[in-house]
Amino acid sequence: MDYTVVGAGAGAAVLVLVLVVAMWRRGSGGASESKRAHDAAQEREPPVDLGETYEFGVTEFTDHHSGERVAVGKVEGFVVFTEDVPSSVSEGDVVRATVTSFNRDETSADAIFEETA
Repeated sequence: MDYTVVGAGAGAAVLVLVLVVAMWRRGSGGASESKRAHDAAQEREPPVDLGETYEFGVTEFTDHHSGERVAVGKVEGFVVFTEDVPSSVSEGDVVRATVTSFNRDETSADAIFEETA
């Protein structure tokens, strides 16, 4: 038996194992960071108040539970879904919106568009 070939094969197997573990850990880091952020959001008081108007940038658009196109933005890291946003508003635009309600766990809020800032 040629021990050089066996040793090289074992070394290659260890290298592959190390690479697989490194890739798995890197991929799970984003998920664990997201989980920590979600847990932290559930433990803090919302930084917005019902009936108050806030200014924030639109990060994306989505179809909310209402079925309508809503703008998504954040106030101090707190997610605000804004309805009645004109089609002329784009991602990156700054808007003013009035908070109308919170979700069940108060980890996000719904708001009504007032104007572009």
